[in-house]
Amino acid sequence: MLTGAQAIVRSLELLGVTDVFGLPGGTILPTYDPLLDSEIINHILVRHEQGAGHAAEGYAAATGRVGVCIATSGPGATNLVTALADAHMDSVPIMAITGQQASNLLGTDAFQEADIVGMTMPVTKHSFLVTRTEDIPQAILSAHHIASTGRPGPVLVDVTKDAQASTAPFVWPDVPALPGYKPVLKPHAKQIREAAALIAKAKRPVIYAGGGVIRSGAAKELLALAEATNIPVATTLMARGAFPDTHPQHVGMPGMHGSVAAVASFQKSDLLIAIGSRFDDRVTGDLDSFAPRAKVIHADIDPAEIGKNREAEVPIVGDAREVLAELLAELKSEHPQALEDPREKWWATVRGWKETYPLGYDANDEGLCDPQYVIQRISALTGPEGIYVAGVGQHQMWASQFVTYDRPNSWLNSGGAGTMGYAVPAAMGAKVGEPDRTVWAIDGDGCFQMTNQELATCVICSIPIKVAIINNSSLGMVRQWQTLFYDGRYSNTDLNTGHNSIRVPDFVKLAEAYGAYGRRVDRNEDVDAAVEEALAIDDRPVVLDFTVPADAMVWPMVAAGVSNDEIQYARDLRPDFEEEEEEEGLA
Repeated sequence: MLTGAQAIVRSLELLGVTDVFGLPGGTILPTYDPLLDSEIINHILVRHEQGAGHAAEGYAAATGRVGVCIATSGPGATNLVTALADAHMDSVPIMAITGQQASNLLGTDAFQEADIVGMTMPVTKHSFLVTRTEDIPQAILSAHHIASTGRPGPVLVDVTKDAQASTAPFVWPDVPALPGYKPVLKPHAKQIREAAALIAKAKRPVIYAGGGVIRSGAAKELLALAEATNIPVATTLMARGAFPDTHPQHVGMPGMHGSVAAVASFQKSDLLIAIGSRFDDRVTGDLDSFAPRAKVIHADIDPAEIGKNREAEVPIVGDAREVLAELLAELKSEHPQALEDPREKWWATVRGWKETYPLGYDANDEGLCDPQYVIQRISALTGPEGIYVAGVGQHQMWASQFVTYDRPNSWLNSGGAGTMGYAVPAAMGAKVGEPDRTVWAIDGDGCFQMTNQELATCVICSIPIKVAIINNSSLGMVRQWQTLFYDGRYSNTDLNTGHNSIRVPDFVKLAEAYGAYGRRVDRNEDVDAAVEEALAIDDRPVVLDFTVPADAMVWPMVAAGVSNDEIQYARDLRPDFEEEEEEEGLA
């Protein structure tokens, strides 16, 4: 006989959960009492529930395990909604457990009552309301199963206070009670045959690898297929690290701030092999003009994604790892000649784009740090075994471009939702899950101010993350758009945190107030020493405040809603693809 609260803790223990992030309050207090006695579960007390949600995301994205967060009812639960929506967009497996008012008070507008199940249904894979103590083990098991299988995602379990306080026999179920939930993992053989036939005939194929490759753990299978077929690979923002940046077949990241080679290869391709990607607007630009000559193989574990934005000639429902493995087996068996094709003409064109339009930047003339240089040096000095977490905005794009990602689960960011404030708590969660890795939160001065209170959690709980603030004293990406599209009218984007400002707050003093180490870096020549010092400190968090120019911009760029053919390599500099089209006979 256990109380419902004890049943929650025991269920988590049986599922192998070792770390949870949370903040107690009235309706979840019954669960926090037995949590104190658990010898298995390490609870990290956050300073804001949104931080708990993002920490659970970072933990899950870095480890591949389900991240768990806990909050009380009402505002505690609603503070989790942003993180749940973020996890839903990016397919991150997290489980949120919330307290709820007693079942006899539901619907009465009782103190701190909120219909969190109703609120979260659109942004979770499923939400449970548990009002009976005996139902708790099955709900927790089912939630964990849903979060971690099929297309991963967030699940919420809302447990009333009386269900936590009452007692019932603890019965651990053998299997989840989910008769209608049967994700398709194995692809249909007919679709694999048709996809392999298209690959064998293609002259200009490109592999369009999305975040599903990361979530399914399919990096090895992607590498094997790419090397066997000699096909270029582009990795989306969510798939950075799914294919090594240093591999000669990698053409970069596609999309709004992708490499010219990746964007152009999509536009000139005759076959897109999309694996675990969703044809997001940030990749496609104007959808009607996206990859106009390409046939599409679209493989995804979520059938709702296939054909949602772009019709696929060969739709494949299945797990990315199984799809990639079976595609290669089919090609070896039925189309061995396709594996011997060096694709010399196609690669000559692609390599031409890579060599002519490499990622780069112009050094500033203000004597300040160049953000791209800062991030390059962090990457070089930390190495590929590190974990790099970004907030949202210019620094996110620079981090996706100028860190070298050679392994999966090394790049964490808020891709679909674009959540400012993600970096610090997600880095905290990643460090808890992967304590032996160096974890960098590459953040902006705007993002950092949304969740920097989690530095207190990091200090008190001995979670030594490293924070690199790319401080341009403004909401950088918004300012870039104001420069390009609003005649330089900078409406409400100056944050006064950096160069030639009143520095409110002073990030170095803020770090020190929290018990972290803080240091300001104003010049490129001081970057290496600061990063090396940060890497040597392992007993507390480090905050490095890098002063960069407000006018630094992210390039390349495709403006929102226009064709990817309009990509700008730099301001007012657009690649001319006419010559390539004439050579290929495509004009």
